This record gives sequence, structure tokens and C-alpha cells, in this order.
Amino acid sequence: MTTRAPAPAQTAFPALGTTAALLVTDPTALPVATAVLRAELAAVDLACSRFRPDSELTRVNLGAGTSMTVSAYFAEALQVALRAARITDGAVDPTVGRAVIALGYDRTFASVRPDDARPLPVSRPAPGWRRIVFDPHTRRLRLPAHTRLDLGATAKALVADRAARRAAAATGSGVLVSLGGDLATAGPAPEGGWRIALADDHAQPPTEPGPAVAVTGGALATSGIRVRTWRRDGRTLHHIVDPATGEPAAPVWRTVTVAAATCVDANTASTAAIVRGERAVDWLRGTALPVRLVGLDGDVVLLGGWPPDSHGPAHGGAR
Repeated sequence: MTTRAPAPAQTAFPALGTTAALLVTDPTALPVATAVLRAELAAVDLACSRFRPDSELTRVNLGAGTSMTVSAYFAEALQVALRAARITDGAVDPTVGRAVIALGYDRTFASVRPDDARPLPVSRPAPGWRRIVFDPHTRRLRLPAHTRLDLGATAKALVADRAARRAAAATGSGVLVSLGGDLATAGPAPEGGWRIALADDHAQPPTEPGPAVAVTGGALATSGIRVRTWRRDGRTLHHIVDPATGEPAAPVWRTVTVAAATCVDANTASTAAIVRGERAVDWLRGTALPVRLVGLDGDVVLLGGWPPDSHGPAHGGAR
């Protein structure tokens, strides 16, 4: 007689302006895994939040133009962001902070004015990641004057990777960590893999069964232009900025979902694809990563061996 493994245990709570979801294959591991995730979330918020006056990122941005020593955690987050900029040829660039603020995303998204009549300032390209002076050995950093970093996307992905690894190591359980739909796994997956639903918005309950994919390891990340939007001066804006222009990336893809070994790599590729727009497909083919792109008209493009869409019950969402 065979017995089925217990269904994954899970919890979810607000974090980093989105929803943090945690699933474990061993239900007894949930309390320890939750404590690990909460500790990682607290650490990244204190280091990398641009909305906290006491965060290290706020101190770094206020000190632009001068040299300073940063913490080990901040150094890791910065190196991840700089690597993302390097491998995407600057499509994902941490120096877009001033442009994001100028567009109106100058506070937590829940507090952003949904319809702001103020005129938009003249857009300017980001200063560029190559102008950052950073020594990873001494952790000495110097930003160009008047530069503001925004580590948002890569820092969130880094937390998902770190929390999944640490929780799996601490418990021996299979672990899935999802932050706003960007997810990382570690340890043994449940039978058949983690079943992940795909949609535009992870926070909205589906009105009908949508496509889903099974993940047996690694990570998945989705970038899109439909969820974090607001209006200013009569224009609809979104949060993914093209560093070359300082403007929201041209709307070509509704969502881009990428599978990779780490959430950082998946998120880097999905964000770069939104920024590259029409040029994304050729660039993504060069990465050999499995990718699912959804155009504004709903047409789906599959690359890198991404499986045809299937439907079914899901453990979680990547939206």
C-alpha cells in the first residue's frame, strides 16, 4: 500500500509592498521557514528600501558624490544589481532612481496618487551604472553626484533566493518562496513539481482557470506593465523604466515570465525583456532561458523550450 505525501503547507502575508508567500513540503517545517523568510525580508527592507528614511539605501543616495563604506548585505545587493546591468547591456540599471521618482513613484505604491494632475518633468536618461565606483573587497562606494539608486527588482529577487536556500537548509524541507509572483525554490519539490499559475496580477483571484506550469527546481519571475500603473498629466505610466530615456518602457509585452536557476537571473531577464520591447525576442533567444511572453493583444510567444500552456490546480502564482 502506498501513501501520498501531505500537501504542501503554506502561509502568506504583506511584505515589501506586495505579498510574500511561503510553501513547504514538510508541514512541520513551516514555523522555522517562516521565521527565516521574515528575517530576510526585514534585512532587505532595512538595507534597500527607498521608502524608509532609516534605510541604508537612503543614506547612500543622500551621500551621492562622496565615498562611503557600505554593509556586507548592501554590497551583495549592489553587486547583484551591477551584474544585472552588465549582462543586459544596461537595460536593467540601478541608477534609474531619480527617473522613477520624477514619474511619481516617489512613495510606496499603495500611496502613489492614482491620478496625478501635476505636469511631468522633462525625462532624462539614467546616469548609468558604469559611473558607479565600487570596490567589493573594501565595500567602498561612490555614486555620481545627484544619482539615486533603485535596487527594487533585483533586491526582491535576491531575497527570494536567499530565503528559499536558508529555509531549506534549516529544515530539510522543500521550500518555495514567492514575492509578488517572483519565486525561488530549494530542497526537494513535491511530487509532480510545484504547480504555478500564470496571470497578470498575483493578487487578484482568477475568474477562470488559467495557464499553469510545473517547476521542479530553480526559479521563475514575471515582469509586467499592467499591475503597477498610475496616471499623471493625462498619461498612464508604469514602474519599469527604460534607463536610456528615463521614461516607462514602451508597451510591447503585457507580461514576460522567465525560468532560470535563480530568481535574480529570471527577474533580470524578464525586466530586460520589458525594456527591450520589440528587440526582446532575439535577445532572449541568446540567453537560452525558457520564456513565455504575452503581447498587449494576448498573443503568446514561447522560447527556449517553455512548454505549451496547460491548465490545472496550482500551488502558487507567478504573475
